[in-house]
Amino acid sequence: MGIPGLEAAHIWISIPFFTFYIVSLLGNVTLLSVVGKEQTLQKPMYLLLCMLALTDIATPTFVVPKALGIFWFNLKGITVAGCLTQMFFLHTISVMHSSTLVTMAFDRYVAICNPLRYATILSNAQIAKLGLVGFIRAVLFILPLPLLLSQQTFCANRIIPHTQCEHIAMVKMVCGDIRVNRIYGFVLTFVINGFDLTFIALSYGLIIRAVLRISSHKAHQKALNTCTAHICVMLTYYTPTFFSILTHHFGQGIAPYVHIILADLYLLIPPMLNPIIYGVKTKELRDKVVKYTCRSSADTKFTQSSADTRDDISSGLQCPSGNCQIVREYVNQH
Repeated sequence: MGIPGLEAAHIWISIPFFTFYIVSLLGNVTLLSVVGKEQTLQKPMYLLLCMLALTDIATPTFVVPKALGIFWFNLKGITVAGCLTQMFFLHTISVMHSSTLVTMAFDRYVAICNPLRYATILSNAQIAKLGLVGFIRAVLFILPLPLLLSQQTFCANRIIPHTQCEHIAMVKMVCGDIRVNRIYGFVLTFVINGFDLTFIALSYGLIIRAVLRISSHKAHQKALNTCTAHICVMLTYYTPTFFSILTHHFGQGIAPYVHIILADLYLLIPPMLNPIIYGVKTKELRDKVVKYTCRSSADTKFTQSSADTRDDISSGLQCPSGNCQIVREYVNQH
């Protein structure tokens, strides 16, 4: 249904949706392109950034096109299979995103607390394996959700007051016993968020302890600066998540559209901000982005200048009758 209660404003709401999505795509595709082209950036830290960028591209892609279809063309229909598929991918990508943040916390822990063994503990191959483990974990945890729902009977009034097919919204449409679905969903949230946040907190606790043992103030600052970007990314991801959960469970007096907007911001804001945060906070990445941006601009100007020069030469040719076409073709080719 989109955002019930704000139907008259759907067109206006679509503007930030579309803007956030385009900025997110441009930022994350740029990050992937720069890391892919630059050999010096093909290191564990930047491979983790690429994994984060892929989840940041996938997350809004599973939501925004359908939401814009609702806002612009009133296309509200979706099949049960389509809804279950969207729910599965949304939650799977979310769990993968959280796994990537955990791996990044471990990366920072090894870089600061055990720098001499960093290359052996976290090689590119190890990062790829950790990424695969995160993907398998996400699929195994999330797959039972659509499988359990597919066995249920849905009520005749199949209306989802939301922009997306989230698990809670679909459970509310079931006409039958949903205790298993609710218990599994609750346990899943508790286990995944509990484990991931505990591991991240443990990593940063050990990092802080190691930093406090360093006597040099400059070394303190340098060590903490390496963690700043990751901390900012975690805040942009987990803060909207907790606000959404808290308003859903304890905000009965809050208008329904507030819950929906918070849930959408949770899916739109982090993918847009993450490449900006790492672009600003990571000097090496920032320099490479500037390098490729300037090179692209210079190449465009050089191509235009070359074309103008070629035209000038070709138009000023003095050649024997009958041979001008041959000479012009030679100039155009060279």
